[in-house]
Amino acid sequence: QVQLVESGGGLVQPGGSLRLSCAASGSIFRINTMGWYRQAPGKQRELVAADTSRGSTNYADSVKGRFTISRDNTKNTVSLQMASLKPEDTAVYYCYARATTTTGNALDAWGQGTLVTVSS
Repeated sequence: QVQLVESGGGLVQPGGSLRLSCAASGSIFRINTMGWYRQAPGKQRELVAADTSRGSTNYADSVKGRFTISRDNTKNTVSLQMASLKPEDTAVYYCYARATTTTGNALDAWGQGTLVTVSS
């Protein structure tokens, strides 16, 4: 009922920058929270950054000051600007949305994931 499509992953050198984007579509009445999670090999999925419908943002301590989340509620999109990337940022990044559908259902939607590799 809600689909998320990500773009922007790839290979980048340490210290470089990358921007991830995500667009939501489907039977959307309202998106409450949009954000990004990541999962590195052998590790659990973790929250990177999230933006609530009221405009507040949360960041993982490991990315504060380096990553910036931005959201366009009119287009149902969210982006993650990543700077000063480190090898430990290497992971599959997943877009996430908590939404209310046009039929009144509340659901969590996930994108397919986009790989970010930070390596020289």
